[in-house]
Amino acid sequence: MSPNPSPSTPPPGRRLYCNRTLNMRAIKAIGFDMDYTLIHYHPEAWERRAYAELRKRLAERGFPVADLEFDPGAVSLGLVLDLELGNLVKANRFGYVHQAVHGAVRLDHVARRKVYGRVLVDLAEPRWAFQNTLFSLSEACMYAQLVERLDQGRLPGPLGYAGLYAVVRSSLDAAHAEGELKAEIMAAPERYVVLDEDLPLALLDLKAAGKKLLLITNSEWDYTRAMLAYVLDRHLPAGQTWETLFDLKIVQARKPEFFATRHPMFEVVDADGRLRPLVGRLRQGGTYLGGHAGLVEQHLGLDGEEILYVGDHIFADVHVSKSLLRWRTALILRQLEEEITALEGFREHQAQLDAWMAEKTTLEERQARLRLALQRAELGYGPAGERPKPELQAELQRLRSNLEDLDERIAPLAREYSELVHPRWGLLMRAGGDKSHLARQIERYADVYTSRPSNFLWQTPFGYLRAPHGGLPHDPAPQAGAEEA
Repeated sequence: MSPNPSPSTPPPGRRLYCNRTLNMRAIKAIGFDMDYTLIHYHPEAWERRAYAELRKRLAERGFPVADLEFDPGAVSLGLVLDLELGNLVKANRFGYVHQAVHGAVRLDHVARRKVYGRVLVDLAEPRWAFQNTLFSLSEACMYAQLVERLDQGRLPGPLGYAGLYAVVRSSLDAAHAEGELKAEIMAAPERYVVLDEDLPLALLDLKAAGKKLLLITNSEWDYTRAMLAYVLDRHLPAGQTWETLFDLKIVQARKPEFFATRHPMFEVVDADGRLRPLVGRLRQGGTYLGGHAGLVEQHLGLDGEEILYVGDHIFADVHVSKSLLRWRTALILRQLEEEITALEGFREHQAQLDAWMAEKTTLEERQARLRLALQRAELGYGPAGERPKPELQAELQRLRSNLEDLDERIAPLAREYSELVHPRWGLLMRAGGDKSHLARQIERYADVYTSRPSNFLWQTPFGYLRAPHGGLPHDPAPQAGAEEA
């Protein structure tokens, strides 16, 4: 087990970022998802294997997919599938489409504006399928590839873009559910799992501080048992296992339904996974299958504000538990580390880009005022100007030339910024100069977001996470040299 890092010096990629102030002392229980939360996988290795299973099932249905391969460069977390037009799109926080791809063809500005100029991405509409978990990468890749074959008339049966997605989605669900993929991962976890030796200490700190630790996962008992033993047991003190670490363990929880409906619960009575219906109350330290969040709250004697749930899935883990139960929420976004590293590496270029953009803003403002003065002079209205028209025209020409030169300097850096982390889709949390739709979902539903659960080591179980002041465009600008509050 690695030593506890200094609480004052977390690297930027390991910090906890707060959207809504959270007092950890008021949290009495912390629930954890498992996949891509307590356990982080190599996304490309996992998704390449899942893609192969998906391809096999589609081939069994008569789809011509034998020559297709998983292409991680084609897809990214946070994209949205347009099931009406068969496109992959990236939208900003307002739902405006910033980028769009049809099959392998990127829509240029003119084409994108023609298609989406009056369309907003609204995830409440069935037209849109949000790719909000790393498990969706193989799905999005296959869908984009098959859109091309659908357009060519090469797919069986009468299918539209929405019907094609339904086939891909159901085939991938079958690949995850039928056990072959997970059996392979259990047999060779070192090929797929990224170990985090800080995680057990973070969990031990929370438990020793009096927090009830809950496991609430959609995975099956045999997979959960094997994978958490692989990830946690090697780093725990002698005599402890992952099973003794958690005060309550729930498998096959069927999230998001776990938070929204009332399914029956069964107790897992032995290591082989034999079940018996729940009779009476939950047992401290017990392992259960199914059920619903109401049983957890009843067992703990707690309500939403006293429970923190930590997961990686925007909808199934964070959105529903926050919206319906008012549980506090923490989103795990491992790619945040790569994104922050990329931004740190771009810092000097960003400063230069900001300076040039400030200069561009000044020149454009000057150009606009000169154009207005020239317009008034030519049409003979408004206050009489002191400068003759030829002088105004000459200065306008100089400004145009200066702006063209400035744009030539800005363009390479702007292009480099747009390709940070992912050459096609760019930063996860940005869509051009605005927040991405993914960032908006995180901002709205996650009280806290961070790259991994072990980052709670730096905050401690007794910390107070304060959200930054919610600035508005009309707020007074900070004075130069003013100390931070």
